[in-house]
Amino acid sequence: MSAPAAVDPGVAERYHELLTDELGQETQAQLDEQLRRRGLYFGDRPLCTVLRPRFMGAGQYRFLQQRVMAVVRAFRRAHEAALGDDAVLDQLRLEEWERRLVRVDPGFRAPSPVSRVDAFFAGQGGIALTEYNAETPAGAGYNDVLTEVFLGLPAMRPFYRLYDVRALPARHNTVNALLEAYHEWSGRRELPRVAILDWEDVPTQSEFLLFQQYMEANGIAAVIASPQDAEYRGGRLHVDGGPVDLVYKRVLLHELVDRLGEDAAVLRAVRDRAVCMVNPPSCKILHKKASLAVLSDERNAGLFDHDARDAIARHVPWTRVVEERRTTFDGREIDLVPWAESNKDDLVLKPNDEYGGKGIVLGWEVDAPAWREALATALRTPYIVQRRIAREREPYPSLVDGRVVVAERMVDTAPYVAHGEFVDGCLTRLSTAALLNVTAGGGSQVPTFVVEKR
Repeated sequence: MSAPAAVDPGVAERYHELLTDELGQETQAQLDEQLRRRGLYFGDRPLCTVLRPRFMGAGQYRFLQQRVMAVVRAFRRAHEAALGDDAVLDQLRLEEWERRLVRVDPGFRAPSPVSRVDAFFAGQGGIALTEYNAETPAGAGYNDVLTEVFLGLPAMRPFYRLYDVRALPARHNTVNALLEAYHEWSGRRELPRVAILDWEDVPTQSEFLLFQQYMEANGIAAVIASPQDAEYRGGRLHVDGGPVDLVYKRVLLHELVDRLGEDAAVLRAVRDRAVCMVNPPSCKILHKKASLAVLSDERNAGLFDHDARDAIARHVPWTRVVEERRTTFDGREIDLVPWAESNKDDLVLKPNDEYGGKGIVLGWEVDAPAWREALATALRTPYIVQRRIAREREPYPSLVDGRVVVAERMVDTAPYVAHGEFVDGCLTRLSTAALLNVTAGGGSQVPTFVVEKR
């Protein structure tokens, strides 16, 4: 399947032509007020710093949905293989406590009912998937409220006269996946009491509040709590003065175990089937960045059928766990570590289980001694090495000293996956730096709209 053309660049050009300095000032003032009023901040930073949403063509979005799901099906197969074969599980470099937890039956089929793929439109293959956030995919709440904000901005008004605009919300699928997992786990249809669980000092607390408000607007009782405040007694998990049925887990498992241990109240309740937790501990198999190495490593080709192998070849960049071994690159045999040392400008190093850009080393941005040191670190603690991919760039307007200035920014494409079965909704992040990540401090989030000329 060849990639359809991206949305006509003339769409953005027309938007920028309509965005006069006066309209830009009016738009910026309303955007600033809406960001403050709706809590669209990541910590103390505004979530959005530009005056245009991301535009995508209808065919482009359909292609994204179909191709991402082809790879997600391969991830599901890798998950099954890892639980059935220790030789595959070993490749994921799990800690011993993780190996114990991933075997806990979650009570429902999907290993990650809510997930997000981080990808880029690039080259003839169309899409390159660089990470799979299968544990705590953030941003759906921010995305939907930011979508509402942009739909009402002054800059969008003249644009509506020329183009049909379709929003790509994601929050409803997150909540629906939570509920369906709970119904499968419990065998009952009533609405659960939900605990949104993470530490009090994380910068995404504002998004937890957005989810709590959305759930309560739909008749679902929800509380926001820190893991250490959960109590397991009388066969129930108690949070904020009462029992909870469903945990919307936003805390990372390795942080939870580091701080509270394997016997944390919420984990004991999960093991005893006293509470439903989404995503469950088994999600760690897919969330590890080494899962991309499992997909792309030649020794695992027999795990996948023809369609899965084709999707992996087209859309998953060459990825290997950093270790002393021989492997293949573009069909030729290489000695992995010496080869990686000699080819830094085409490679990136990523820790196996971190977030927010922590520990990532872009080979083309460091000198040879720093790269060798990073490789030495990668041999001591689990890392992957991944092929560099081309990054999509688009022009975006911002207001500088009262004037609209259009500048190119790198763009990533991060579609949401619900129930492990379909793609719906898309997070878009922008950056002027090579590392596109809002958590890392250099990014901006914008809503994504499918547009067609009237």
